[in-house]
Amino acid sequence: MQKEPKVDLAKFIYNLPNEKIAFEGTSKRDNSKLLFYNNGQINDYYFNEITELIPSNSTLFFNNTKVIPARIHLQKETGANIEIFLLKPAYNNEISLALETSEPIVWECMIGNLKKWKETEVLTKVIKVENQLIKLSAKLVNRASKLVEFSWNMNNLSFSQLIDNLGDTPLPPYIKRDVSKDDKQRYQTVYSKINGAVAAPTAGLHFTTEILEKLAAKKIQQKHFTLHVGAGTFMPIKAASVTEHPMHNETMIVPIDVIKSVIDATFIIPVGTTSMRTLESLYWFGVKLLDNPKASFHIEKLFPYEEKDKLPIRKDAFEAILLYAKNNCLNHIIGDTEIFIFPGYKFRVCQGLITNFHQPESTLILLVAAFIGDDWNAIYSHALENEYRFLSFGDSSLLLPS
Repeated sequence: MQKEPKVDLAKFIYNLPNEKIAFEGTSKRDNSKLLFYNNGQINDYYFNEITELIPSNSTLFFNNTKVIPARIHLQKETGANIEIFLLKPAYNNEISLALETSEPIVWECMIGNLKKWKETEVLTKVIKVENQLIKLSAKLVNRASKLVEFSWNMNNLSFSQLIDNLGDTPLPPYIKRDVSKDDKQRYQTVYSKINGAVAAPTAGLHFTTEILEKLAAKKIQQKHFTLHVGAGTFMPIKAASVTEHPMHNETMIVPIDVIKSVIDATFIIPVGTTSMRTLESLYWFGVKLLDNPKASFHIEKLFPYEEKDKLPIRKDAFEAILLYAKNNCLNHIIGDTEIFIFPGYKFRVCQGLITNFHQPESTLILLVAAFIGDDWNAIYSHALENEYRFLSFGDSSLLLPS
């Protein structure tokens, strides 16, 4: 049983000077700093030394989502600029399927200069793709919900191919600069594979192919699944009560071999908060299945804090998922989560964490505080005092609590 704890947000606010924020990545991914927190002790390294610090019995879990060029700039005949930021396909379409369609499709969006765009007004843009001129049309179909319908005049061209030639890298909102050509590669992990994120799983930005090969040579297991990171990850907590914060909902795709690896793993380290959210969400899906074998894979924001008679061990929860997959002839599990991890949460799967340094008043700083307790304050103070770079393009930490 785990009751919902009370959280005083004021205790999780710290002063982050603008000069501490990294507005672009280091010239080489693994040249970033690495803060190593191990059972209360803090030491400084560079990320290319992480292979010597990760326990040899570890299994690392990576989020292989791939950032799409989600920012689209269009112009009205009057000259007014309209910026469309793709969030997710409307009407519950699965993201990867929505990206591969060549039919007109509606997306939920954030829209800059919305007041200048009339409902049902069609904006167009002509671009060249493979030496052919393609005309994109965008129509605002619902102002309140910010729904935009996209169509184009080439029926063998997917929406993914279209935005690859049209869109810009969706840098975080606090990075106030123009997008550069380097951002397309630098704001993407080297192991990214499945299109669908509108924000990078930034803990993975530090890994290079060489580091992954060194980890493999040391027999440190590496497993991959997908959580498509949404723009809600940047939303600060403004609600009077932390639990009233509207948590973002994100899609997960998990191969069955990953479920098996969690059962067999000795020491589990997620790479990034998105990987941690996925692993912990999987446990709670297993809890649901043990209660109802036909349960859907949707983890509500506060489900872990609801009173329950008895909670299973990790192995039993994940074996319930394997049985569910077998009974439904599945080779991967697809679900979604809005799990909210904050101080008082009891971790059921994760034993370490690789992560960057997060914004004050964010759900991510609460997650870190939930994982390592009050020492989060000492870690962040140390990072600020020792010239660590913060946020998405910033430096990294390896956190191993007692």
